[in-house]
Amino acid sequence: MAPLDGNGGYTLRHCDLAFDWRAPGTPFPATATLRAAATQALSRFDLDFAGNTLRTVTVDGAPARAVRDGDELVVTPARPIARGRTFTVRVAYTADPTQRRHRDDAIQDYGWVPTADGTLLSPQPDGAKMIFPADDHPSVRAPFTFRVTAPPGLTAVAGGRLVERRRLPGGRIRWTYDSEHPVAAQLVQLAIGKYSVVTGTGPRGLPVRDVVPDGLVADTEAYRSLTPAHLAWLEQRLGPYPFGRYGVLVGDTDLPVALETQSLSVVPSSDLLGSRVDAERNLVHELAHHWTGDSVAIRRWSDLWLSEGHARYYERLYADAHGGPGLEEAMRDAYARHDRWRHDDGAPAEPTAASLFRQMRYDGSALVLYALREEVGEDAFARIERSWVTRYRGRAAGTADFVRLASGVAGRDLAPFLDRWLYGAHTPPMPGHPDWRVDPVAED
Repeated sequence: MAPLDGNGGYTLRHCDLAFDWRAPGTPFPATATLRAAATQALSRFDLDFAGNTLRTVTVDGAPARAVRDGDELVVTPARPIARGRTFTVRVAYTADPTQRRHRDDAIQDYGWVPTADGTLLSPQPDGAKMIFPADDHPSVRAPFTFRVTAPPGLTAVAGGRLVERRRLPGGRIRWTYDSEHPVAAQLVQLAIGKYSVVTGTGPRGLPVRDVVPDGLVADTEAYRSLTPAHLAWLEQRLGPYPFGRYGVLVGDTDLPVALETQSLSVVPSSDLLGSRVDAERNLVHELAHHWTGDSVAIRRWSDLWLSEGHARYYERLYADAHGGPGLEEAMRDAYARHDRWRHDDGAPAEPTAASLFRQMRYDGSALVLYALREEVGEDAFARIERSWVTRYRGRAAGTADFVRLASGVAGRDLAPFLDRWLYGAHTPPMPGHPDWRVDPVAED
């Protein structure tokens, strides 16, 4: 990703977003109040911030100088900030809910996603800065408070817990949500529109909250109702669900892909109106991310294989047991294509910015986990997986951490084996499958 994504010199402690929503496609007043702790003496600091119209910036209540430099907002406070000191920066701006960018990979369009009567968010990988001033790096997480004021007749939702719904003078409604857990900027969700909120319970009484366009509640109920079973299936393999609630936000719009926005995954309505096998694959994929990607965050974008590879592996494993394509069949097909993906998109742990969300990070990375399972055996692999999501729960971890943990659990050094799979120019032999062949790739 771009070298300026994320910022140094401070640790983000809390982010409070206040949106005064007006109408679809209409700019509206917004403020972001960020509390941070300086990790070094700061005469200035940066925030990731793209587009929108900047109005004022203050630091600890005093006006600050703010200069835009591409997608960076460079803030110079009235007085330098000492190392170790906590400070508060407040950015007032006019948000533009039409802002989107495009990638030529699985993400496609990202940023604000307009709907017929409102909006929802698809900020991955670095689109949060189009929505609010952020420390937009996948390893950086902080608690969020969302305060959304909207016209009567609309519902505002966000990841986490509804704290308050208050009618203001004039009839507008202010909705306040608490994220409950620290969340990365790329996994924030906030939606406004004509929604029904459908509640239920999952394993051990876990609150389940689906947010559905009013006209799609009945049509999507059959697949949405499978969430408790999906939770139970994943908990058998990865341990307790790591957040306080879960649910699906149904996106009835041109949303190109589903996204694991924390505690409220957004799923295109088309994914819930087709075949059961396809619907469950997508639902299980986004839910699995809540263990690997949301709870265990990646340290850097080159570690994305750990997030997408795990989600695709469990998606494939679930489909294998529930009437979908067989896991071995899918992995053999991925094995045949692996050299082509390495050639075009980089090895699993060596993506380029352009190839980040291409097939190598999905089936290509699930294949690495399948190879590890074949190498160490199913029992040892299951222990590795459970240990991974347990040891790094609520933390960021990377490829070196995974290799070290896997080696410790397996009782032998797996670095030589995994390094060939993760970084090699060519696909290694698949353990236990000497008959598997890689399709040849003609040199450019």
